[in-house]
Amino acid sequence: MKRPALTFAIPALCLATASVAVAEMPAAAQWDIGPWVRGRNYSVGMPAHPTPGANGSVSFAFPRTGSGEIDAMTTAVYPLDGAQQLTMRYRIDAPAGTRFVPSENPEQTATVSLYFQRARDTWTAKGKYASYRWYVPARAVIPLAPGEHTVTVRFDERWTNVNGQPNSSDPAGFRASLRDTSQIGIAFGWMGRRSHGVHATGPARFTLLDLDIR
Repeated sequence: MKRPALTFAIPALCLATASVAVAEMPAAAQWDIGPWVRGRNYSVGMPAHPTPGANGSVSFAFPRTGSGEIDAMTTAVYPLDGAQQLTMRYRIDAPAGTRFVPSENPEQTATVSLYFQRARDTWTAKGKYASYRWYVPARAVIPLAPGEHTVTVRFDERWTNVNGQPNSSDPAGFRASLRDTSQIGIAFGWMGRRSHGVHATGPARFTLLDLDIR
């Protein structure tokens, strides 16, 4: 049977308990702005979900300096073990002179990138849990800047785990995460800490136009 181009897991409604695979990007309500870890949302001053937009897009306004930060936006996804690549297309709207600032390290360049997360991650990054989240290669970590952008990453490239170890150092952990994937995430931070928060010095908006897994 032909694998669908997209394998997002959308929770079924009403009395059904299973998820369904759909060949379209999840709606805004299926995306979470977070992450939530042990009752704390690390995206401060942000709504729980992005806003729906035209043609199935979803978007949010970057928090302004002093009012919070955006760490990540995530959605449920089926296991990625049969997928070959992941492509994100997005747009950033901001007036000239607006800067994007990593909350932890303001002197660094603010970035956006992708990651995927294995089910039942404890967020401790200790022991086997260091390989429960995998981040894209450095070449796919993109500085935040106005305009429309597209990035494609193959799953046979050099992904790194929470501690910066490449998948070649823990191939079993990488394969296990692909077989047991629960989330895809869009991370905002800087090269050293991919998902540790960004804010903007002026009005700015991030719009996810498409996320394609195939």
